[in-house]
Amino acid sequence: MKPVFSMPIRVYHQDTDAGGVVHHTNYLKFMERVRSEWLREIGFGQNELAARMGIVFAVHTAKMDFVKPARLDDRVQATLNMVRRGSASLTLDQEIWLDAELLCRAEIKVACLDAKNFTPVIIPDSILSRLDAWRPA
Repeated sequence: MKPVFSMPIRVYHQDTDAGGVVHHTNYLKFMERVRSEWLREIGFGQNELAARMGIVFAVHTAKMDFVKPARLDDRVQATLNMVRRGSASLTLDQEIWLDAELLCRAEIKVACLDAKNFTPVIIPDSILSRLDAWRPA
């Protein structure tokens, strides 16, 4: 079994449409949160990456399947699984679950970019080594 990082997210009114259903764009926001927390878990906050290392990770490609809706007040589980890493990119499988029901799945490719000019750069070895050694708690 591959390591999976997971975190709960509560659905708030601001995440939903007038009918109390999560707007499709907000699944991307939920997935961004879990990516940020995953990086923090392995030791790299977003501010630190930009300020100290001079890099940012930005979404390059997102392929999504919407299976079922989440609704106001649901407590969903957002998951992340790194499936590939290139020299300057990571490909992640991300899912949103409500209990045992899959709500949304995505394949997200993030690129490592220079924080000043947003051109692709090689992922630093210090990050690669933690990615390679990472296992969920």
